[in-house]
Formats: sequence, structure tokens, C-alpha cells
Amino acid sequence: MAGKVYRSRVAISRSQARRMLDATFAEARARDMEPLTAFVMDGGGNLVAAEREDGCAPLRLSVARGKAFAALGNGVSSRTVGERNELRPAFLASVAAASDGHFVPVPGGVLILDEHDEVIGAMGVSGASSDEDEHVAVTGIEAAGFKSGIVPG
Repeated sequence: MAGKVYRSRVAISRSQARRMLDATFAEARARDMEPLTAFVMDGGGNLVAAEREDGCAPLRLSVARGKAFAALGNGVSSRTVGERNELRPAFLASVAAASDGHFVPVPGGVLILDEHDEVIGAMGVSGASSDEDEHVAVTGIEAAGFKSGIVPG
């Protein structure tokens, strides 16, 4: 028999990711928002769970993933990435190219933090206004017992 296969450490379980998605969509429906797509990734940028609501345009999955990846890859929300680099379009274009297009620096990509404020993943939401996307992502992350790193304001 070949060697033992070891399991990887899981920081965000599928069950926790499902709670994030369910809470995100529940908040969006309570606010009568447009149909959404949400993408939850782990700290390595790998898919944990993703879902799109009925009626959501097909490109939203790539946008939600790109928002999450922009946050994860830079250690701040995708809103902050965009705002910090607003006057640096060449930098944003270079990062988008380096990430094979998986980089969307607009609100809606939110870090997932553990109890020690360490990044363990990110969630991206797309389909409504960027501000609404960000709000429901925070709601979903917190519903699963994690922190978002975004201070309400």
C-alpha cells in the first residue's frame, strides 16, 4: 500500500460557508435587492462554496470571485483596494493581468477573519450595487460566526 494521505486543515467548513451564503441571500431578499451570486474562498483562494440566485446574470460568478480574490490577495476589502489605487490605473491593470483577470477592485469583496483577526478566507458578492453587495457579504460572514474586518460606518 502506498503512503498515507493526509487531510488539510479546514478553517472554513462547507457548513459555515453555506451559513454565509444563506444569510447573505436572506438579507438581500429582506432588502428586495437584485438577484445575487456569492463566492466563499479559503485562505488559499480555493472555492469553499458558491451559489447564484435565480435570475442572476452568468458573469456574476466571475465578478464575485474576483471581488473575493482582490480582498484576499491584498489583505483588505476590495473596496479599499480600489480606493487606494484609484489614481494608479496601470497598477490595477497589472494586478488584473497577473491574476489572470481574477481581480475586481470594487466593493463587495470582504475578508473573513478568525477570532485572532487572522485572514482565513474571503467572500465576494455581485449582482446589486457594490455597496449593497458589500453589506450583505458582511452580514453573511458575521452570521457564520466570523469577523469581516469592515467597521460599520
